[in-house]
Amino acid sequence: MITILGAGLAGISASYHLGHERCRVFEKSRYPGGHIHSYSQDGCTWDEGPHVSFTKSDYVRKLFEENTKGRLHEFSAQVSNFYKGHWIPHPAQSHLNSIPQPVRDQCWNDFINSRNAIEPNYVPGNYEEWLLAAFGKSFYETFSKVYTEKYWTVSPKLLTTDWVGERVFYPSVIDVEKGYKGIQDRNTHYITSFRYPDNGGYFAFAAPMTKGMQTDYGKELIRISFKERSLFFSDGTNTTYRQLVNTIPLPELILKSDAPAHVKEAARALSCSSLLLVNLVLDHEQQRPDHWMYVYDAEKYSTRISFLEKLSHHNANEGQSAIQVEVYFSKYKPITTTTEHIATAVTKELVEMGLINHEQAVVAKHTKWVEWANVIFDFQRNEALDLIFSWLEEFGYNRLEDELAPMTDWDRRTKKPDGEITLAGRFAEWKYYWTDDCVLKGKQIGSLCQ
Repeated sequence: MITILGAGLAGISASYHLGHERCRVFEKSRYPGGHIHSYSQDGCTWDEGPHVSFTKSDYVRKLFEENTKGRLHEFSAQVSNFYKGHWIPHPAQSHLNSIPQPVRDQCWNDFINSRNAIEPNYVPGNYEEWLLAAFGKSFYETFSKVYTEKYWTVSPKLLTTDWVGERVFYPSVIDVEKGYKGIQDRNTHYITSFRYPDNGGYFAFAAPMTKGMQTDYGKELIRISFKERSLFFSDGTNTTYRQLVNTIPLPELILKSDAPAHVKEAARALSCSSLLLVNLVLDHEQQRPDHWMYVYDAEKYSTRISFLEKLSHHNANEGQSAIQVEVYFSKYKPITTTTEHIATAVTKELVEMGLINHEQAVVAKHTKWVEWANVIFDFQRNEALDLIFSWLEEFGYNRLEDELAPMTDWDRRTKKPDGEITLAGRFAEWKYYWTDDCVLKGKQIGSLCQ
């Protein structure tokens, strides 16, 4: 029997692809899904943060389509940005014409000067340098720096660049010039189209995969002994494992283990943001056409805003709007006030932005705290991971060639994750994973552990 810690998507996928009859899953919550869990409250269906499927994997597309029996919606992504009362198409760097003057001309001039000044084979030393080279000083200071500090909770100079990939659009001079002189004639965002289930929230994409899964709920890990291969849970129970697939956050796993002090110190060095979700139900429909939007005003808590009824009419009652607002914190940017204060401030921000007619239009409101949100790719990450993975080798962990890379190329990965300990998922592997990565990791585990 293979033991799996965590019934999030990575754990579900691992059990599904290994065969549920071969696995036993331990989950601290009373429900499966982890970050893709969907729930009903105030007549609406809520996801734990924004989830849409824009995977390029044919396997994942087909699997999600089969899981929903084809009852899904496919959209052309409608995304915008808010800046000082102005609405700017996304991404803003290729839509300078919508930026107010004099910032518009400053962004364009600095962009051209920056591109002309780049030396051949220039390698930026951090994310700030990458952004300055990509967009120029004015755009960086007005947009990129502000949003990085809101979303990633750190200064761009504290981040590496190995995670960027296609996540941040690096525009050509032609793209920026078109957007500066007139209307951009193509979508330059990495999400051009996406899918979302018709009913049941995002979790509907994975729900059928849990059928037959042997899961023990209410099993929060309080201690693990790698030496004895023993797991101890908060309800007083314990068990042993022969082969372990861990999907819970890596720092949590190590800090609850019999690891030596220097390994636990490395685990503490790993940085992750936390997320406060402010969920609001309005008594009126949303007039904006966007599926989601980004907020560049530094003084606003609101960072990214999603409109759930735009994804499926089943997500909200007819005539209502379900808005989800993200606000991020971390050890770099700790929360210093109450969630109630933030929720009230966010409501006022949405009124100011014209997304809510007036404060009395909010018929229901609740908040949700998400402890683990985004892995922060600071300069401590690689060294800390390398130390942790080397120590885990002593207990049957099989090190992978690309394990320190923030992303995984699933077509090129060759080494088998078939040791006595396997790590799977965003927080267990400490990567920049999306939902399709979690599915594909489970698929890979299943194919290599027969």
